[in-house]
Amino acid sequence: MTIGEIIIWIIVGGFAGTLAGRVVTLKREGLGRWLNLLVGMAGAVIGGLLFRLLRIDLGLGQLKVTFEDLIAAFLGSLLVIFAWRLLEKARRKSPGNRRPRR
Repeated sequence: MTIGEIIIWIIVGGFAGTLAGRVVTLKREGLGRWLNLLVGMAGAVIGGLLFRLLRIDLGLGQLKVTFEDLIAAFLGSLLVIFAWRLLEKARRKSPGNRRPRR
């Protein structure tokens, strides 16, 4: 992976994270500026890896932002949000994390 591809994935990831945050929260601000960006970048990496593992390739140039890139980043962002929510739910159910009532 070249430095150009990494920069493209960061940009695409930021866009996809914002879109995924808005879809999941149904709010204009999504999860918040920085969390949208982080979720998007993680989603872009995960989505890109999944597309490579599943051998989804449209045969387009390497440094072009394609619809395939946007879909991969968006789906990866949704997976990151889903995993994050599962972890939060499990953490809340854990007996060691309960706060005593006053």
